[in-house]
Amino acid sequence: MAVPDASLETIDTICNNAWKAFHEFRLLSLKQRAGFMRAIAAKLDKAPAALLQTAMEETHLSEARLRLEKTRTVFQLTSYADACERGNWLDVRIDTAKTDRSPATPDLRKTMTPLGPVVVFGASNFPFAYSTPGGDTACALAAGCPVIVKGHPAHAATSQMVADLILEAARETGMPEHVFAHVHGSSFEVGKALVTHPRVKAVGFTGSFAGGKQLWDWANARPEPIPVFAEMGSVNPVFLFPEKLKQSSKEIAGMYVESVTTSVGQFCTNPGLIIGVEGNELDNFIEMLGEGIAATPAAPMLHPGIAKAYAEKRQTALSQDSVTEVAESRNSTAQAEGIATIATAPGAAFLSNSVLHQEVFGPYSIVVRCRDLEEMMQIVTRLEGQLTASLMATENDVLQNPALVEAIKNIAGRFVMNGVPTGVTVALSMHHGGPFPATTDSRFSAVGADGIKRLARPVSFQNWPDSLLPDELKNKNILNIWRTVNDELSKESL
Repeated sequence: MAVPDASLETIDTICNNAWKAFHEFRLLSLKQRAGFMRAIAAKLDKAPAALLQTAMEETHLSEARLRLEKTRTVFQLTSYADACERGNWLDVRIDTAKTDRSPATPDLRKTMTPLGPVVVFGASNFPFAYSTPGGDTACALAAGCPVIVKGHPAHAATSQMVADLILEAARETGMPEHVFAHVHGSSFEVGKALVTHPRVKAVGFTGSFAGGKQLWDWANARPEPIPVFAEMGSVNPVFLFPEKLKQSSKEIAGMYVESVTTSVGQFCTNPGLIIGVEGNELDNFIEMLGEGIAATPAAPMLHPGIAKAYAEKRQTALSQDSVTEVAESRNSTAQAEGIATIATAPGAAFLSNSVLHQEVFGPYSIVVRCRDLEEMMQIVTRLEGQLTASLMATENDVLQNPALVEAIKNIAGRFVMNGVPTGVTVALSMHHGGPFPATTDSRFSAVGADGIKRLARPVSFQNWPDSLLPDELKNKNILNIWRTVNDELSKESL
């Protein structure tokens, strides 16, 4: 679906309208916001078959994959709505006045207040879960922020269809006009106009490092800088420890064939780097991994732009000195196909060549052969921030290498033990973020209701009369939420 880019005048109007809506929407109760989110979820759940059909045509993803993603997105919206209403994200703190002290201390009550209109950039690889109705949109609405979505041009029609459902839900639940808006745009000018507009107060993004870093730079160059919560890229290293590899090399190889190739490797948590210690066990593992990759048919990627970038970066990686291709998908002819590939290189080559550290977005992974665990430690210290890091290790492996394990933990937001990084569970205990350049702020998660906290800021009320306080701060716990009162967690009224 070819759609003209939104004009700068249209963007200006949309942003100003969102600012007006903000002053109404922020005053709605948590229950009202949650009701809006549940209404969106219900409409998405019951969306006509044409929605999935359109998404299949635009993304080359299977109906089963898209149906699963839509179900996940419905769950995100409803679970974040529940979290919105529970109010834990408000992190309410109350310290009552102490008049018997010298000097006396004031009555202090702290809560969270929404930032303002949020621009969400749809992701290419998840047309539902990380796009128009996705996690960033849900978090912003829960926090009390109007949302402006820039639909991804690779699935523009899908994005527009979902946007129409959200607008219907807004009307039916009596939300302020312009609480949600949707714009199209494939040019940098559209993105820049949205991020730099003075009425926009935060940005959510899932995509490439180049794209996220550009948004971050624009946001920080504003007269009033704003936060950009960007998930940008990760090679998600996997570390093979000797004892575990000796015990389970066949099982691990099978597990990682599937992890590297699922959805043609188009996940932000795709394991693009596997690191082990040279020896017969690693040789056998590489052979079995290669056999599995060779048996995996190539498949169409999301769109020609991603396929072209994958082909170019794959070729660049394979052309580096000391890099050997182990295996690739057989019978690969179509230009838009993602050719699953496994390569290998010695640890010394990886340490001396930064090209091998870069993400190849697609079904590609390189196995790095270290001389010993000391060289593995050298590699860890040279790796940048990651969304995930995975250990394939026995308890004995971990106990014998505490410094190495700690170093690996320090580069990642999610630390996986004897599993794969692909598959991100929507739960409060999930952290989907990581040190730069994986994300622009490793303190926050892009998955799970804790993400609501990204779009709100703390404000402390000092010596305010009870009748004028927000409901969550009043003496009577009207919302029946957990609050920390004089350093004790409580639901009791004061």
